[in-house]
Amino acid sequence: MTNDTADVAIIGAGPVGAALALRLAAGGQRVVLVDRAALPPMEHPDFDGRAYAIAYGSRDLLDRAGLWDRLPFPPCPIERIRVSDGKPGRPPSPLFLDFDHRDVGDEPFGWIVEARSLRMAINRALADSAVILHAPATARVTRDADGATVAIADGPSYRVNLVVAADGRGSTLRAEAGIAVTRYPYRQSAVVCAVEHERPHHNVALEHFLPGGPFAQLPMSDADGAHLSAIVFTESHANAARLAAMDDPRFTIEVARRLGAHLGRIRLVGRRWTYPLSALHAHRYHATRLVLVGDSAHGVHPIAGQGLNLGLQDGIALAELIDAAADPGSPHLLARYQRIRRPANIAMLAATDALDRLFSTDLPPVRLARDIGLAAVNRMPRLKRRFMRTAMGLRA
Repeated sequence: MTNDTADVAIIGAGPVGAALALRLAAGGQRVVLVDRAALPPMEHPDFDGRAYAIAYGSRDLLDRAGLWDRLPFPPCPIERIRVSDGKPGRPPSPLFLDFDHRDVGDEPFGWIVEARSLRMAINRALADSAVILHAPATARVTRDADGATVAIADGPSYRVNLVVAADGRGSTLRAEAGIAVTRYPYRQSAVVCAVEHERPHHNVALEHFLPGGPFAQLPMSDADGAHLSAIVFTESHANAARLAAMDDPRFTIEVARRLGAHLGRIRLVGRRWTYPLSALHAHRYHATRLVLVGDSAHGVHPIAGQGLNLGLQDGIALAELIDAAADPGSPHLLARYQRIRRPANIAMLAATDALDRLFSTDLPPVRLARDIGLAAVNRMPRLKRRFMRTAMGLRA
């Protein structure tokens, strides 16, 4: 039996789903948010080294959701990005690409935000909002042309106009709707950690391409007087497993071989995390009274740090459409959302896939060609500005 009504139900309270729920509620929509997990345990109380790169153009959703000003730990601006090529333990190629935010304006490319900081902000914002939260809980969703019913296990039911699938790459709602997915498995895993370093990073991010895969150093805000950076590097599954099994001193040596000496002595802080890498795209972003956002719709290689940003951009586009609509679940609105977001997401998937394949090789002719390419782009101001605006989540 239906006990209540709402405008939108969102299944999945990760960063995209929760930010979208808060944004829609702030705009006057009645929103139900459901997640299988209890939210407070997601707030890792200790620094754990995980971080998000939030592009300048993606911050809008966090601002309008009331999250940005609630972040308990300050985000670190990214003001320069240096792209280089090389091998572990050797100096990078002298042919490199350097991006400076001042070439496109006063704003930074984006910010590095601790994962626990964003989760803490989400939980506190939800507690103070009008969002109807059920977590931990599961929901059974049935849809028809006039709306959808979201039945909370051992709880109330809601009749809504639209259900948003924000339930991740293994989306149950996507599968139940019969939406096909194409997957691109990579023979790689990402190893994620954080390091304290002797010298300041000056808000510079490093993308260093190595034969095993890209290596990134992402600047984080200082904490207790210590200089910190997040580290993300890509290796084969076998090498990643070997790294995961190392003790801290040996693992730190391996990070230092990839990072180089520009930050001085380093020390591992927090935990290490290992994730198998893959990409995917859904063949459709909507079905009757259902729409996909974030990882339920797409996933890309982390080479450019754009995975979460694509989801936040989904949320921005969907919220703007809902703001102007009488019926948030109308077929016209959902088709328009797909036209706006799917081409951009597929273009990013293709770009990140091509970059990984181009740079994850040690063949001398390929290395020479890509080094020359980096140096050539570095001397082409208009093309550089186009790349920088794309990295910021802005129209090129």
